[in-house]
Amino acid sequence: MVTAVVLIKAATDKVTDLAEQLAELDGVSEVFSVAGQYDLVALVRVRENEDLARVISDRVRKLPGINGSETLIAFKVYSKQDLEAGFALGLD
Repeated sequence: MVTAVVLIKAATDKVTDLAEQLAELDGVSEVFSVAGQYDLVALVRVRENEDLARVISDRVRKLPGINGSETLIAFKVYSKQDLEAGFALGLD
Protein backbone atom coordinates (compact mmCIF):
# COMPACT_ATOMS: atom_id res chain seq x y z
CA MET A 1 0.00 0.00 0.00
CA VAL A 2 1.29 3.46 -0.94
CA THR A 3 0.09 6.52 0.98
CA ALA A 4 0.33 10.16 -0.04
CA VAL A 5 -0.73 13.34 1.70
CA VAL A 6 -1.99 15.98 -0.73
CA LEU A 7 -1.98 19.56 0.56
CA ILE A 8 -4.46 21.65 -1.44
CA LYS A 9 -4.96 25.38 -1.88
CA ALA A 10 -8.52 25.98 -3.02
CA ALA A 11 -10.66 28.85 -4.21
CA THR A 12 -12.45 30.16 -1.12
CA ASP A 13 -15.93 29.65 -2.52
CA LYS A 14 -15.10 26.08 -3.68
CA VAL A 15 -13.71 24.50 -0.50
CA THR A 16 -16.82 22.57 0.56
CA ASP A 17 -17.73 21.38 -2.95
CA LEU A 18 -14.13 20.44 -3.63
CA ALA A 19 -13.85 18.47 -0.38
CA GLU A 20 -16.98 16.51 -1.25
CA GLN A 21 -15.72 15.77 -4.78
CA LEU A 22 -12.33 14.66 -3.47
CA ALA A 23 -13.92 12.34 -0.91
CA GLU A 24 -15.78 10.55 -3.72
CA LEU A 25 -12.66 9.74 -5.75
CA ASP A 26 -11.34 6.17 -5.74
CA GLY A 27 -8.08 6.14 -3.83
CA VAL A 28 -8.90 9.12 -1.63
CA SER A 29 -9.54 7.74 1.84
CA GLU A 30 -10.07 10.97 3.80
CA VAL A 31 -10.32 14.71 3.24
CA PHE A 32 -9.77 17.32 5.95
CA SER A 33 -10.69 20.99 5.91
CA VAL A 34 -7.82 22.72 7.69
CA ALA A 35 -6.59 26.13 8.79
CA GLY A 36 -3.27 27.54 7.65
CA GLN A 37 -1.67 28.02 4.27
CA TYR A 38 -3.62 25.08 2.81
CA ASP A 39 -7.39 24.69 2.72
CA LEU A 40 -7.74 20.91 2.37
CA VAL A 41 -5.65 17.84 3.08
CA ALA A 42 -6.45 14.64 1.21
CA LEU A 43 -5.08 11.21 2.14
CA VAL A 44 -4.56 9.01 -0.88
CA ARG A 45 -4.05 5.29 -0.39
CA VAL A 46 -3.40 3.08 -3.43
CA ARG A 47 -1.71 -0.21 -4.21
CA GLU A 48 1.22 1.01 -6.31
CA ASN A 49 3.17 4.19 -7.07
CA GLU A 50 1.79 4.28 -10.61
CA ASP A 51 -1.69 4.56 -9.12
CA LEU A 52 -0.68 7.81 -7.41
CA ALA A 53 -0.22 9.49 -10.79
CA ARG A 54 -3.61 8.24 -11.91
CA VAL A 55 -5.38 9.53 -8.81
CA ILE A 56 -3.46 12.72 -8.06
CA SER A 57 -2.35 14.02 -11.46
CA ASP A 58 -5.20 12.73 -13.59
CA ARG A 59 -8.08 13.32 -11.18
CA VAL A 60 -7.37 15.37 -8.06
CA ARG A 61 -5.33 18.18 -9.61
CA LYS A 62 -7.79 18.60 -12.49
CA LEU A 63 -10.77 19.40 -10.27
CA PRO A 64 -12.02 22.96 -10.75
CA GLY A 65 -11.28 25.19 -7.79
CA ILE A 66 -7.80 23.85 -6.97
CA ASN A 67 -5.34 26.74 -7.06
CA GLY A 68 -2.30 24.69 -6.09
CA SER A 69 -1.19 21.52 -4.37
CA GLU A 70 1.78 19.78 -2.84
CA THR A 71 2.08 16.02 -2.56
CA LEU A 72 3.99 14.24 0.18
CA ILE A 73 4.61 10.54 -0.45
CA ALA A 74 4.92 8.51 2.73
CA PHE A 75 7.86 6.16 3.12
CA LYS A 76 6.26 4.38 6.06
CA VAL A 77 2.96 4.79 7.84
CA TYR A 78 2.77 4.66 11.63
CA SER A 79 -0.62 4.41 13.26
CA LYS A 80 -1.96 3.47 16.66
CA GLN A 81 -3.97 0.68 15.05
CA ASP A 82 -0.85 -0.81 13.42
CA LEU A 83 1.15 -0.58 16.64
CA GLU A 84 -1.59 -2.25 18.67
CA ALA A 85 -1.89 -5.05 16.10
CA GLY A 86 1.87 -5.61 16.26
CA PHE A 87 1.70 -6.16 20.03
CA ALA A 88 -1.47 -8.30 19.91
CA LEU A 89 0.28 -11.61 19.30
CA GLY A 90 -2.07 -13.67 21.42
CA LEU A 91 0.45 -14.15 24.21
CA ASP A 92 -1.86 -13.04 27.02
